[in-house]
Amino acid sequence: MAGTHRSRRARSAPPSRGRRILLWTAGGLAVLVLAATGALGWLYYQLNGNIQAAEIEDRLGDDRPEDLSPDAMTILVAGSDTREGTDGSYGQAEGMRSDTMMVVHVAANREWATVVSIPRDSWVSIPACDLGDGTESEPHQGKINESFALGGMNGDVGGAAACTIRTLEQNTGLRIDNFVSLDFLGFQDMVDALGGVDVCLDEPIQDDKAHVDLPAGCQTLDGEDALGFVRVRYSVGDGSDIGRIERQQDFMRSLAEKAQSKLTDPTALYDFLDAVTSSLTTDPELAGLRPLYDLAEDLQGIPEENLTFLTVPNYPRQLDVPEDTANVVWEYPSAGLLFDALARDERMTEDDLAAAAEESPALRPSEVQVLVLNGTGVAGQAAEVAERLGDAGFTVVGTGNAEGEVARTVVGHPEGLAEQAELLASRLLPAAATEPDATGQPGVLTLTVGADFAGVRGG
Repeated sequence: MAGTHRSRRARSAPPSRGRRILLWTAGGLAVLVLAATGALGWLYYQLNGNIQAAEIEDRLGDDRPEDLSPDAMTILVAGSDTREGTDGSYGQAEGMRSDTMMVVHVAANREWATVVSIPRDSWVSIPACDLGDGTESEPHQGKINESFALGGMNGDVGGAAACTIRTLEQNTGLRIDNFVSLDFLGFQDMVDALGGVDVCLDEPIQDDKAHVDLPAGCQTLDGEDALGFVRVRYSVGDGSDIGRIERQQDFMRSLAEKAQSKLTDPTALYDFLDAVTSSLTTDPELAGLRPLYDLAEDLQGIPEENLTFLTVPNYPRQLDVPEDTANVVWEYPSAGLLFDALARDERMTEDDLAAAAEESPALRPSEVQVLVLNGTGVAGQAAEVAERLGDAGFTVVGTGNAEGEVARTVVGHPEGLAEQAELLASRLLPAAATEPDATGQPGVLTLTVGADFAGVRGG
């Protein structure tokens, strides 16, 4: 495959995106903190003071998912792309962007952890978010990284993180406890502080949009070239965001290894630590070397076989909405099973997901016909829900009013449509109950919208 990144060191089989992320999240943080508290202990307070804290609690709203595992940690990790200080070299971006987004779940017993990569092109429901000027955005559908841009329109990383957390919580049902954001230029400074990072390319990469022109073969990338390498997308491999996620994970592994090799070089190590800490913004709970060290220690204490690294199950949205060739939607029921398991602090591996998919083959929303009935007593609710379901790819055959008001949303299904009903129910917020219904139209589900209805995942 063109432009594939390989490590110089021979490796055994693919272990592992697990290993790659572990080295970055755990190893990288451990290097940072251990160095600052050990060999460079006298710089501890200076480096500690570099880390910015952003208060987000009052921006998350009152409609958050229930915290089903309060002793576990679920953390949003995002790369913040502001383009400030680049003189337009990498293009212009209004406000902030986040091309890298992960959810890290550390189990309450600290015996396992799961890292879930979120494709930036995920088409999701974006709730109303605080824009930082006394106004709120309108709820709508869009790419998930738009939530970061909305909240960060005024250059506020805390606002960007808060809107992204609201979006993730609404679409996954997970309660997000903390966030860590690393800014665009900070990444470049980190690479330069280490004297560059080694990569090997099977084929040359030339991409004007990512500002990168690299020959084939093994080479050392400086900060500017590394920034272009991790951003490149369309001219490498299959041009997908999924492929870019894998290249970013590979590069971060190499970066962490290079940082570990600099433990005996005080100047390089200090420059690296200064670049990392100056680039970090976190929630107040994680804002400091000590809490980051505690997190790294938790991650390092987990056996590698208990670390799971997944990308949200997804497929091209074009299969549901033919004119959309740019985005992906999450695959249900697999995505729902994953998020529900993490919410309950239950481990789910790639094999578990594959087995679940085999047991319940994926259905496409476009294969499901739905009649929407308003049971809320709020005028126009059925039409609004029908529009959201249409955006999510479902085929809405009609709307109407239920016989009376109901508290809970229910999906009724004729005989033989139980799987279709489960798919629809899993895409509603909160997940709806399903029940047999012999009175409905043949081949059509009947969705009775209750007072508990909060939205449609991906619609």
